[in-house]
Amino acid sequence: MAISGWFVAAVAVGAVPVVLLGGWLGLGAWAAFVVLLAAVDLAIAGSPGQLRFSREVPPRARLGETVSTTLTVTNVGTRRIAGVLRDAWQPSAGAVPRRRRISIPAGERRSSTTTLTPTRRGERHAAHVTVRVWGPLHLAARQRTTPVGGSIRVLPSFASRRHLPSRLARLRELDGLASVMVRGQGTEFDSLRDYVRGDDVRSLDWRATARRRDPASGSMRLVVRTWRPERDRRVVILIDSGRTSAARIADEPRLDTAFEASLLLAAIATRAGDHVDLLVYDRRVRGRVQGATGAALLSRLVDTMAPIEPELIEPDWRSVPGLIRSATSHHALVVVLTSIDAPGASRGLLAVLPELTRKHTVVVASVTDPETLRAAAARGSRDEVYRAAAAERALLDTARVATAIRQSGAEVVMASPADLPPALADRYLALKAAGRL
Repeated sequence: MAISGWFVAAVAVGAVPVVLLGGWLGLGAWAAFVVLLAAVDLAIAGSPGQLRFSREVPPRARLGETVSTTLTVTNVGTRRIAGVLRDAWQPSAGAVPRRRRISIPAGERRSSTTTLTPTRRGERHAAHVTVRVWGPLHLAARQRTTPVGGSIRVLPSFASRRHLPSRLARLRELDGLASVMVRGQGTEFDSLRDYVRGDDVRSLDWRATARRRDPASGSMRLVVRTWRPERDRRVVILIDSGRTSAARIADEPRLDTAFEASLLLAAIATRAGDHVDLLVYDRRVRGRVQGATGAALLSRLVDTMAPIEPELIEPDWRSVPGLIRSATSHHALVVVLTSIDAPGASRGLLAVLPELTRKHTVVVASVTDPETLRAAAARGSRDEVYRAAAAERALLDTARVATAIRQSGAEVVMASPADLPPALADRYLALKAAGRL
C-alpha cells in the first residue's frame, strides 16, 4: 500500500488539540480516526491484482528513431479501477510518458501508447508495470508491481548514410555503368563487342576477330575488348572494441563512430561488387559477419553491432594476423578502426602492421578530437596557453604514431567523428581507382 500527502496533512491537523488542550489524548483519538478512514478508503479501492497486461513492442529501432509501443491493460475484477500506471522502461529507452492515469471499468480493457526514443544502442528492456489504485478519499492506495517483459533492439543510427548518394555517384563514375575501352591499373576484362568507328585500335582482340571470319566472303568483323574497374575483391574491417573505444569524442563513443564508418564503407564496397567481412575484436571476437552480400550484409552488420559495448581491456594485437587469415587467405583491403592517440597504447598495433602489410593493403582509421584542435588554436589567456601546450603535445603524439604506421606500409585516415565515415569511403574509392585492392 501507499499513503498520500492528504493522509499526512490529516494527521498533522491533530497537533492543534495538543497545543490547545495540552494533552495527547486528542491527538491519539484523531490519529486513530484518520487511520480508520484510510483503512476504509483502502478497502473500497479496487485491487490492482485484478489487472492483466500484454505488451506489443517493435523488434528493432535505430538509435535516435522514435517508435511506438502499446500496453494493453485488462480489468478482470468486478470493480472499476482508477489510479496511476508506471511503465518501467530503462531510462536509455527514452520512454514517454513514464506515468499515466488509468480508469478501467470492470470487464473492460484499455490500451496506452508509449513512444520510445532510444539514446543508446543494444537491448533496451521493460522490466515491469506498477499500478497504484487510490480510494475515493485519496488517503491510501493499493500498489502492485507486475513483471511484464518487453525488449527492443536498438541498432546503430547509420547517420552517415547521407553521404551514400554522393559516394555511389563517384563509384558509378569510376566503375561506369558503361565499360571503358582502355585497359589500365585497377581494371579487369569485361566483355567483347563489335568494333565501331572511334574505338581505340589498341583494344582490338585479333583472336576473337579471326573466329568471326565469314568463310563465304572471307571478310572479318573486328572485335574489341572492354574493361571495367576490378570487382570481387576482399574488404576486411577490423574494429577495436578495447578500452580506448569507450572514450567519448564529440558526445559519441569512438566505437559508435567506428560502426558508422564501417557501415558506410560496407554499403559502398558491396555495391561495387566487393566482398566485405567484419570483425569486432579486443581479446576475443565480439562480433563477426562473413559471407553476406547486398541488403543482407547491412542487416547482419547492424544486428551484430547493436549489442556490442566497449570492454575496458587492452586489445590483443598479436592475434590479429591470425584473425585476418581466418577471414581470408587472399590479398585484401584490411581496414583497422582504432585509436592512435598515444605511442604507448599503439605499440601492439605497430608491432603487427609489417606482417599485415606484406600481404594486404592496410588502412588504419582513427577519430580525432575537435576539442583538441580548438584548444591548440586558443592562446587568449594563460590558462588557454597551458591547454594549448597540452593539446599540441597530444597532436604531436598522434602525428608520431601516424608516421610510424605509414613507415610500416599502411595508410592512415584521421578525421572528426562526423568526417571519418566519408573520409574512409573516399580513401576506399581512391584505392579502388588505383587498382590497389
